Amino acid sequence: MARENFNDLQVFVTVARERSFTRAAAQLGVSQSALSHTVRGLEERLGVRLLTRTTRSVSMTEAGERLYDTVAPRMQEIEAELVAISDYRDHPAGTIRITTAEHAANSILWPRLSAILPAYPDLRVELTVDYGLADIVAQRYDIGIRLGGRVANDMIAVPISGPQRMAIVASPAYFVHHVAPQVPTDLAAHNCIGLRLPTHGGLMVWDLQKDGQDANVRVDGQWTFNGSSAILRAALAGAGLAYLPEDMVLDHLQAGRLRRVMEDWCDVFDGYYAYYPSRRQSSSALRVVIDALRADR
Repeated sequence: MARENFNDLQVFVTVARERSFTRAAAQLGVSQSALSHTVRGLEERLGVRLLTRTTRSVSMTEAGERLYDTVAPRMQEIEAELVAISDYRDHPAGTIRITTAEHAANSILWPRLSAILPAYPDLRVELTVDYGLADIVAQRYDIGIRLGGRVANDMIAVPISGPQRMAIVASPAYFVHHVAPQVPTDLAAHNCIGLRLPTHGGLMVWDLQKDGQDANVRVDGQWTFNGSSAILRAALAGAGLAYLPEDMVLDHLQAGRLRRVMEDWCDVFDGYYAYYPSRRQSSSALRVVIDALRADR
């Protein structure tokens, strides 16, 4: 049956259920003659009579009863599902999947989203920590969290943080046996803790800048991790120099557990953005999450 004829099935089901063209017409908001024409057309295409009409009543034939028993329950399921789906437009519900770097997950997403989720019991958030710059469309994420310079042009990007800055730190115990580096070339003589990136399997480069001079340093050391929390733990234990987001180490610097070096080489850069496909119809759940994450909220 042609796809456009499913409306005809709805007409047949309504007439058969009401056993009256008059009541069915009033329910569907169309004329009796239009309903009669639709049912006749359906019967002609199927090659069987579905309804027996008299001046006083409408009843189903055997073929009509079989079609009704098969189609009517499915029509009800479809209508119920359409109502349920429309609830997503007005009622934040369902799961919002987010891919993010660990620092953003801990410093931005967790505090902001944990504060609003109790107000939306049917809303769920799934966070995946990933340094691999995932394709959010192909991998069916709703939102990606990345630094501003890494957001594709075809995405809607919403700022969720101010400018960021990195810090090169180590424990005081480390500097007992190592002279603090002053310039990027000094890092070659140090045990630098690396971050392994899934993309191409390489180590993260330490991007440094001073007075317009850029230095992209490929560091080396005994320890390499795939997450910033592990790098911080190793730095606190005296394992070497770490290159971490500034706000992640401030408390440890103030408490004297870490010492900062080469601060003049760590310039500010664009902060984090939440991004999602511009062509996607946004749900109320997505809007709630994005609004909670906005830097200017």
